Amino acid sequence: MKRVAIVGGGIAGLSAAYYLERARRNGAQLEWTLLEKSDRLGGVIRTEHRGGYVLEAGPDSFLTEKPDAAQLCQELGLGGDLIPSNDFQRKTYILVKNRLVPLPDGLQFMVPTRLLPMVTTRLFSLGAKLRMASEWFRPPSNGNRDESVAAFVRRHFGQEMVDRVAEPMLSGVFGGDVERLSVRAVLLRFVAMEREHGSLVRASLKKRKAGSGAPQAPLFTSLKNGVQELVEALLAALPSSSLRAGQAAVSVRRLNGNWQVATPGSSEISDAVLLAIPAPVAAELLSAVDPEISSRLARIQYTSSAAVVLAYAKAELPPGFGFLVPRSEGRKLMACTFVHNKFSHRAPEGAALVRCFFSSSRMPELLKHSDGELITIARHELKDILRLDLQPEFECAFRWGQGLPQYETGHLERAAEIESRLAEMPGLGLIGNSLYGVGIPDCIKSAKQAVEKLIKQI
Repeated sequence: MKRVAIVGGGIAGLSAAYYLERARRNGAQLEWTLLEKSDRLGGVIRTEHRGGYVLEAGPDSFLTEKPDAAQLCQELGLGGDLIPSNDFQRKTYILVKNRLVPLPDGLQFMVPTRLLPMVTTRLFSLGAKLRMASEWFRPPSNGNRDESVAAFVRRHFGQEMVDRVAEPMLSGVFGGDVERLSVRAVLLRFVAMEREHGSLVRASLKKRKAGSGAPQAPLFTSLKNGVQELVEALLAALPSSSLRAGQAAVSVRRLNGNWQVATPGSSEISDAVLLAIPAPVAAELLSAVDPEISSRLARIQYTSSAAVVLAYAKAELPPGFGFLVPRSEGRKLMACTFVHNKFSHRAPEGAALVRCFFSSSRMPELLKHSDGELITIARHELKDILRLDLQPEFECAFRWGQGLPQYETGHLERAAEIESRLAEMPGLGLIGNSLYGVGIPDCIKSAKQAVEKLIKQI
């Protein structure tokens, strides 16, 4: 009988437990235990319900194009609760000189694919538009050198595209700095497009032509009653006796070919350990196991984030999903989502639900602010930007310390070095968002792959 210890009870740890339990019920000779230091399971996924509103403290959805989350939901019987984003009314604004300017139609992340909207948009200056037009003539590139996202976008489309599109969009995902984020770790498909076609515009148009006629999937997918539905379904599918909330792992050691995981009150011997925890925490646990792995993990930086949610019985807001705030605007607010427009089943009929996003990358003292101070900042920003000065029905703040890893330049090389060292220690695995993706599907995929690898070793 093989014993597996999972350290961390976020979505990666719970997914690993699910796949292990499924294998056990299908005849695999194994048993598992999950340790989570906090009193609740689910990590940053947390949903609250108040007066007909659905409030997300963490992620509100996942990318539809990454299938692992939806597949897991289907397996858990949640297929009927999967809901698409309301893409028929998808519109995103960029704050430019304190005015909301819509992203032009046909702009696929940073790649213009339609001429007229780019000619007429107020988002870019004439000089920037001419600079973007010249991108069509870029030859293919065979370079393999990593560079920052900002440097990559700047080479193709100029500084205005960095400042007004790439920076606010990726800051909303990673809460970090595009001058430091690795393009190969964050935008690998664009790197591949450059290698093959040179021009990202030509590559995107070719891809769109090849896919014409196929039904377009919604950009985002969520669950009718909130993303926590997924966590609750996972917990319902797992034996509670194997879930140990409120127990923190304080050390991991190699012992006679096995693994010893110690908590403040006890220690257990396992044949395998899956670490579903942030890289800096894993670095501390592995300091006595392998200083090289520990050192590399410790170099992966994280940012903290906060979300302020405000509910209005009625509010006049622009149509669309919300707006992004470039760093160049000098504001603390990074993004604002009009939740009631983005997804159905999020607010009572006629009501508005607004979520404001903040990051320690712009507010280094973020976690020192009280909930009241964060709410005051959010309301001040909304008043200034949207002229929204109504009294909310209610308001609340959520915060997550060290929640988002920063895949800085050279990240994939560091990740490969870490995996190479892990390969020399059978039974030790690292899952979650530390290495290859920050979204819910990425975390689930990493857990599934790690479990499949373990099962082959049994």
